[in-house]
Amino acid sequence: MGCDGGTIPKRHELVKGPKKVEKVDKSAELAAKWKYCALSQEKLRRPIVACELGRLYNKDAIIEYLLDKTAERPNSEAVTHIRGIKDIKELNLTDNPEWEGEGRNAKGDRYDEIYCGMFICPVVGLEMNGKHRFCYLQTCGCVFSDRALKEVKTEICHKCGDAFKDEDIVVLNGTKEEVQKLKEKMEERRAKTKTRKSKKSKAAETVSTPAETKEDAQPPPVDVAGRKSQENGDETSQSDVAGPSGASSSSKGSRSPAAPATKRSIQDMEEKSEAFKSLFTTHSSAKRSKDQISNWVTHTPYHF
Repeated sequence: MGCDGGTIPKRHELVKGPKKVEKVDKSAELAAKWKYCALSQEKLRRPIVACELGRLYNKDAIIEYLLDKTAERPNSEAVTHIRGIKDIKELNLTDNPEWEGEGRNAKGDRYDEIYCGMFICPVVGLEMNGKHRFCYLQTCGCVFSDRALKEVKTEICHKCGDAFKDEDIVVLNGTKEEVQKLKEKMEERRAKTKTRKSKKSKAAETVSTPAETKEDAQPPPVDVAGRKSQENGDETSQSDVAGPSGASSSSKGSRSPAAPATKRSIQDMEEKSEAFKSLFTTHSSAKRSKDQISNWVTHTPYHF
């Protein structure tokens, strides 16, 4: 069973066995997480943001997702926990001086180092390429390596000087266990903010209700002058409506008001003194004769 030239085929060349499953290089997959957006799968470019689970995104991709959540995207399950722009943080990254850009190996005459990162740790100088563990601070967004935070223990940011706590440290592109812990912290934090907002709203309602009850308890201001004028107007209107018999002519059958008391002259009042009665023009001393009464043309002081 020879071939031309006396060659003898081997068994694996004649018998086809099961295909081997292609395994993804874990190192290359990990390096891709630090160079590509977790949502759009495009290369990371500034501004770069991170979520509360430590995933890296392009900011424009997140904004497009928030504007239209109904559009179909390849990795939409990676951003279901992002409700708004407040759930992401823009990262303050430090550029790698050895990074020459994507066109450094355009000719293909040099070795392409896939582990060369675009950014480095500003304290230790480690490259952010997936080999080393990196974290970011939720307070300011500065990115450091985990080694820098362990070696130089402080409560102030090494880059911008803002204060932070251990709860504000979020691991970037962590393992499944780390992502699960970050998810639990995220849910706990959101539950606290929700209860805090509900307490504030209840406190605002309790403050507003006593003020309303006080306003309701106060009687309305009484306008004495307006009431008197209204009563006088009612009396005049009733007197105008009343007929010759003094009864009201309203057709609604309302009760007629009580008849006003007859006016008495001051001169007829026996309880008043004579000196008091002389103050009025109805007194006999105030009456003048025809000689004293002046003409309306001359208008003498005797004219009333």
